[in-house]
Amino acid sequence: MRFPQLRDLGNAATDWIVYGVPFDGGTTFHPGARFGPRAIRDASQYLKAASMELEVDLSLTFSMADGGDSPVAPYACADNLEVVTTFAQGLGADSAAHLLALGGDHSISLTNIRVAWERAGRPAAGLAALIFDAHLDTVDTVWGESYGHASFLRRAIEDGCIDASRTAIVGIRGSLNTLDDLKYARDQNITLIPMSSFIDDFAAGERTVLQFRDRIGDAPVYFSCDVDAADPACAPGTGTPVCGGFSSAQLLGLIRRFAGAQVVGADVVEVCPARDLSQNTAMLAAQIAFEFLCVDAVGRRA
Repeated sequence: MRFPQLRDLGNAATDWIVYGVPFDGGTTFHPGARFGPRAIRDASQYLKAASMELEVDLSLTFSMADGGDSPVAPYACADNLEVVTTFAQGLGADSAAHLLALGGDHSISLTNIRVAWERAGRPAAGLAALIFDAHLDTVDTVWGESYGHASFLRRAIEDGCIDASRTAIVGIRGSLNTLDDLKYARDQNITLIPMSSFIDDFAAGERTVLQFRDRIGDAPVYFSCDVDAADPACAPGTGTPVCGGFSSAQLLGLIRRFAGAQVVGADVVEVCPARDLSQNTAMLAAQIAFEFLCVDAVGRRA
C-alpha cells in the first residue's frame, strides 16, 4: 500500500506495522508460501487508503509502516518461531504498535499471536480470535512436528495467548487428519462455523458470525485469515486448497461485519504465488489485510 518503511520513521510512534514472514517450512502439501509476502506487497500497490464500505480513511486514522521481512530459520519450525518472535518484538519504537504479519504458512501466526498478547498487556484469559480458514489447525503433531501450519491454534491455546471459548473458525470444510482435531476444538469450546452453515442459507451462517461478534464485544481480538478460506476458484494460489469455499465478495463482507472490533494483531497467510500466475490470490490477500485495518479504524474513529 506504499506505506513508508519503518526504518525511515526514526522514533515516531506507529499504530500498525506490516511485516512479512517468508517461511513455509511448516507446510504439509504444496510449498511456496515463502514467496507470499513479496506477492502480497506487489498486489497491494493498487490499494488506496479509503474504504467506501466502512467510510474510513486509513491515512487519517493511523500511522502505518512496512517493517520489512523477518529473518527465518527455514529448516526448523520451532527455531523459526524464536527467530521471528525476536524480530517482531523489536518492531516499532512504540510497544503499543499492532502488528500485521504476511505469510508464509500458517505456522507463523503463533509468533504474531504471542507478540499481540504481550502488547495487549498479557490478559490472563488470552485474546479473542477470529479465524477464517478451510482447516481447523488444531492438529497436535504431523510427522512428529508440533509447530507446523496445522497446529498453530492448538499451540496458541496451550500457551494461554488465545481464549478458546472466545475463538471462532469460519469456513472450515473438507477432510480431517483424524477426528481428534474436531474433538479437541469442541472440547475447548471453540465456535465452529463450517461452510455447510452458509451453503443452503447464507444469511443463517452470517447470523452465527454476528452472534460471535456480539459475544466478543470490545474485547481485544486477533484476526487471522488463511486464503484457503476462499474457494480455489477465487484463490487458487495456496498450498492446501479445499473446494467449496467462500467467494471473494462473501469473505470480504464477513470481515466487514466486525467493523469497530478492537483488533490488536492480525495475519494473512498461505499465499503461494507460483500456483496462481494471475496473482488473483495475492490481490485478495492484500485486500483482506486492508479490510482488517479498516475494521480496527472504525473503532478508532468512533
